[in-house]
Amino acid sequence: MTIDAVALLRPRRAISGISAVLLPYTAAGDIDWPTFAALLARTVEAGLTPAVNMDTGYVNLLTVEEQDAVLAAAAEVTGGGFVAGAFVGDGPGSAFAPDAYARRIDAVQAAGATPVIFPSHGLCALPAAELVAAHEGFGRVADRFIAFELGPVFAPFGRIFDLEVVAAFMDVPACVGMKHSSLDRVPEWERLVLRDARRPDFVVYTGNDLAIDMVMYGSDYLLGLSAFAPDAFARRDAAWAAGDPAFYGLNDALQYLGAFAFRDPVPAYKHTAAQFLHLRGWIPDDATHPRAPRRPAADRAVLATLLARLEDLG
Repeated sequence: MTIDAVALLRPRRAISGISAVLLPYTAAGDIDWPTFAALLARTVEAGLTPAVNMDTGYVNLLTVEEQDAVLAAAAEVTGGGFVAGAFVGDGPGSAFAPDAYARRIDAVQAAGATPVIFPSHGLCALPAAELVAAHEGFGRVADRFIAFELGPVFAPFGRIFDLEVVAAFMDVPACVGMKHSSLDRVPEWERLVLRDARRPDFVVYTGNDLAIDMVMYGSDYLLGLSAFAPDAFARRDAAWAAGDPAFYGLNDALQYLGAFAFRDPVPAYKHTAAQFLHLRGWIPDDATHPRAPRRPAADRAVLATLLARLEDLG
């Protein structure tokens, strides 16, 4: 497919922002529930939709009981209207588990949230036709859901789908959009061209934390990077809709932060988020899930410089 990226530019477009919310931990290794509630509230106050039980929320490391507690906490703060990962934990070689997915979809919907169909080994190992059939099945369980293609750089159970599979997802009425996390502009541009031709109301949510300006081309977003600064993302989005050149300075500063945070090993970005939020005074500790990778303490000096740059931009 030949892509004319310039033709895809959408000046003054209203951007729909969904922000993954970091699940904070105490130094003792416990979930910090009051701080989580505060982060959810900040996200809502910024005008973004919170996303929980996603990669930024360590969903693959949580027990089902912890996932349910996260849903309950998000429902209490937001009153509903958030999105949440429907995650099924399995291992290499596992069979696809439609009943387990149905249970997680039901739990998400019961909390008043829209399910994001999180990939798993079993789901992503399916041949193309069966993968499409699985998502058609999700549409019989969920009133509406968001599909999710996740690059293996984020998790070993990730998969980027063929464009034909994406086209078939667009034909599932309950599938209202798809989060695309390849960290590559070209396949996302391809999905935007396909969306515009096939189903204009289908939402492509960029998960490209290394190219957050994909919103200029017609993507909306469901990002982990926005967990660092939902307030700054909201200001950036408003500037784009208004045709305000301030968009570019804010986007550049946030992108610099993204390039630093999402360097190899990419999963350690969650500790970078904790370090940054701690520097902002938004969380009391930069602890992570006990089994999550960590960044060096020296990163804090770089993050302090990046935070100062953001603060200078208002």
